[in-house]
Amino acid sequence: MAARILQLRLALLAAAFRGSPGNVARRVVGVAVLAAGVAAVCAGALSLGSGDASVAAAVFALVGAAAVIGFAVGPFLAGAEDPLDPRRFAVLGEQPAPLAGSLLVASVVSVPSAALLAFDVSAAVAWAQLGAPIVVTALSSLVHLVTCLVLARISMVLASGVMRTRRTRELSSLFVLGLIIVVFPVVVFLSSLEWDGRVPEQIGVVADALAVTPLGAASGIPGVLSVGAGALGWIAGAVAVATAALAVLWWFWLVRRALTTVDNPVEVRERGGLGWFGLAPGIPAGAIAARSIIYWFSDVRYIANLIIIPIAGLLPIIPLLVAGVPPEVTALVPVPIMALFFGWVAHNDTAYDSSAIWIHIVAGVDGFSDRLGRTIPVLLTAIPVLAVTIPVSVALYGRWAILPGMVGAAASLFLCGLGLSCISSAVAPYAVPTPGDGPFQQPQRTGSIGIWSQGLVMGIALVLSLPTLWYLWLALSEDVSFALTAQWVGLGSGIAVLALGVLIGGAIFQRRESMIMEFAGTT
Repeated sequence: MAARILQLRLALLAAAFRGSPGNVARRVVGVAVLAAGVAAVCAGALSLGSGDASVAAAVFALVGAAAVIGFAVGPFLAGAEDPLDPRRFAVLGEQPAPLAGSLLVASVVSVPSAALLAFDVSAAVAWAQLGAPIVVTALSSLVHLVTCLVLARISMVLASGVMRTRRTRELSSLFVLGLIIVVFPVVVFLSSLEWDGRVPEQIGVVADALAVTPLGAASGIPGVLSVGAGALGWIAGAVAVATAALAVLWWFWLVRRALTTVDNPVEVRERGGLGWFGLAPGIPAGAIAARSIIYWFSDVRYIANLIIIPIAGLLPIIPLLVAGVPPEVTALVPVPIMALFFGWVAHNDTAYDSSAIWIHIVAGVDGFSDRLGRTIPVLLTAIPVLAVTIPVSVALYGRWAILPGMVGAAASLFLCGLGLSCISSAVAPYAVPTPGDGPFQQPQRTGSIGIWSQGLVMGIALVLSLPTLWYLWLALSEDVSFALTAQWVGLGSGIAVLALGVLIGGAIFQRRESMIMEFAGTT
């Protein structure tokens, strides 16, 4: 059985390089780029063998933990179909235990597994150069390899089960957003640190903690032993072996369950094709959020508004540099501007519904649900963008202690603007391009309601954010400890204004339903 599955695995890999010349060329280039990246990582790992053991311990603990997380969540993000899904072998009458072992062996034959194997071998060689016992380094690499591969197999089975029961493309996009929010700031932060042949204190604390957890224990055993912490070394070894053993047991149980149970096909028919509507909660606010997300990410009018935001944030850079403002200070300017525009962009959201607003009104949707649902696509767009740009701007500024203040300023400007937009779009909607028109086609307007509503939302958001911006200025000019004050003041005021905006805007929406409907019918 093991030989036959391995043969099938090799045949599947070979089949990937068949087809049209263009597809084959793209795959060859992709493999070459990946091989170059793996070679660079392995070269970096080997170079640690001639350096300090504490640096090697920190790096291998962090990278090893990242590999465990990547193999565990990768199948959910990729959403790819598993050709070695145990369910495919149910018709062959194979015994669960031999099949589970054969599938594990076959999983070694893959591009990610080969890359992981190369890294683990390089780590073992580096530790051997640093004087670590060969038996310990070999066992550490083996346990790390087994843990990652088994978690990947488990994740593929679980992801396959989810894909059989609901649409996961939208859910995968949320995973990607979460990954951006968490990983990118961490990468920027790590790249900004100066190692100078030693481990920065911030990294040392994290690496020491990871070395005795299930995530980093397998790759952290040699590092713990290299610093003379014998007791912690035994703890790390026990945690690593226990993690691998539990993962293997879980895998064998999943294979047995996959061969002895049948999926319920009813749920597939009930949820198929619903997209965001199937993913959102079954409440009015969830339905409105799903509809708004579809509009925001497919309607060119919304997309044009979103594209303008980073441009607006970058425009002041050149004038400020010409005026003599230091570059490091200029780097902090785009983020608050982008945060303000992200909150402001929804100030006329009701008007973009055109005649479709009658769906909300005739369905008896309460104003709170309408206002709350409309904030979701803005939050899904702004939070990842700000999570990327804030650490980049702080890294360019060169002082990470200012990070909390930037978070508070961005949160206040964005959330205050969004809360005020919930009110403005119900109080004073004005004519916008109708569905199908170009995003820059200007309709005829009567009166100046659009001008003052735009100005009020942006102006009041700035006024409400002045306390936060003042504390941020104090952190930049006097005492950096004010950055924490700016963070909490900004988060508190922003969340409060957003909550009030949703409540007040919802009440106004319900009172003005007939006028909003009349507006939609005449534009």
